[in-house]
Amino acid sequence: MPERIIEIGTKKYSQVVCLDEPGAGGACHQYAVTGEFAHVQFQNGPVKEAGVNGCHQEDLLVIVIDRLEHFQAGEYACLANAQALAHCLFALEALRERTTAREQRGVEGTSVK
Repeated sequence: MPERIIEIGTKKYSQVVCLDEPGAGGACHQYAVTGEFAHVQFQNGPVKEAGVNGCHQEDLLVIVIDRLEHFQAGEYACLANAQALAHCLFALEALRERTTAREQRGVEGTSVK
């Protein structure tokens, strides 16, 4: 599959490109940001079945949350950043709740639904 440009968000200063085809769970696992700004390798397959081989979406949310918190603590604090921060925190909490529920069912890290 050729590289696929992600058509979500702005492409004013950079561009996000998907580098692979959907795999485990139906999601893609490799992305790049214009040139070599960033290359993200997501976990491909459940950790207990495939071993640790990439990051998780939670990791990227943590990075964005940290940046927004620092902006909000400085001269770039604004309503838009506060709203974005709140939504990122909400997204991270939702993913953590999903993980906790899977841990409680004893299926975290596996392909069991």
